[in-house]
Amino acid sequence: MFDASSMIYAWDNYPIEQFPGLWNWMADRVARGLIQMSEVAVEEVGHKAPECAAWLKNFDMRKLPVTEAILLEAMRFKALLEIEEDRYGSGVDENDLIIIATAKVNSCELVTNEAFQSSANKQKRNWKIPAVCNMDTVHVEWISYLDYLKRTGAIFG
Repeated sequence: MFDASSMIYAWDNYPIEQFPGLWNWMADRVARGLIQMSEVAVEEVGHKAPECAAWLKNFDMRKLPVTEAILLEAMRFKALLEIEEDRYGSGVDENDLIIIATAKVNSCELVTNEAFQSSANKQKRNWKIPAVCNMDTVHVEWISYLDYLKRTGAIFG
């Protein structure tokens, strides 16, 4: 499951005109349901990279809906991070928590390009997606886009 940061990273750093093989491969994976996104992540892509969102729509990106189970998990994560009301810090925001919860509820690995914090900030509300995913009570596997590509072993000629 991709978050918005990973899809936008791919779109910005591997232009479709210069990397058509990569994007054909991505389109195949999207069409086969191997790449999915939370509906809130797709909305974020639409706000930040409308051309990418149009591309996703063209290949029928499977948008995972926000369910009650996902909202409950997101609320649990918010409490674990000691975020009161809407006082988010410089780390995850509400959409990020929904994206992590979507990955957890759907037993998906999360592809994210949010910065890894080798030593997490003492204020949990400043933790980014990888730090939240690594919490013992969250435990969502995550990987960066580049590491995801490398792991597949795909070669683009």
